Amino acid sequence: QVQLVESGGGLVQAGGSLRLSCAASGRTFSNYNMGWFRQAPGKEREFVASISRTGKLTDYADSVKGRFTISRDNAKNTVYLQMNSLKPDDTAVYYCARGGPAWTRGSFDYWGQGTQVTVSS
Repeated sequence: QVQLVESGGGLVQAGGSLRLSCAASGRTFSNYNMGWFRQAPGKEREFVASISRTGKLTDYADSVKGRFTISRDNAKNTVYLQMNSLKPDDTAVYYCARGGPAWTRGSFDYWGQGTQVTVSS
């Protein structure tokens, strides 16, 4: 069973930055696409960003493009989400996810427990 553990969430003022980390168990981390999703209170979970197995390809939601950067370190079995210019609308629980066989936003099959990000105005 895969385990995904997020960290790095917290409280930050609008305009500030946070870096989220997701540590994955297992020895086949580099075989999987990885992604970040988020869910605000009363809203559906939404796609944020994803990164391919080697890190060559990335995909971003329009709402975060230009502000967030996804990266990975396969030697550390870790995926990151650097979040800059944060807005109150970014407030949500952020989830790390492992991708399935396809390079699509609907292919993610395992999820972490989430980490809370709160952006104050």
